[in-house]
Amino acid sequence: MVKKEVSPKIVKDEAPKAKKSNGNAIKKGAKLTDKQKEDLKKHGDKHSKSHIASMRMSMLKGASFEEAHKKAQSKVGK
Repeated sequence: MVKKEVSPKIVKDEAPKAKKSNGNAIKKGAKLTDKQKEDLKKHGDKHSKSHIASMRMSMLKGASFEEAHKKAQSKVGK
């Protein structure tokens, strides 16, 4: 019986890769304007808390009210 020597795996010294941002990250210190808060409050009478929360997050990421609403409708519904 012949034993084969297995070569050790070559390990490269690499720094861990940083996560790439997809451009939709919330910027530090981002806040909704008073108008946006007022609009969301009125909008909340007809929609669920999860819908409003989804809209709020989208708006903090830079989406307009209409864009955030369309995204929330497709994501969580009414």
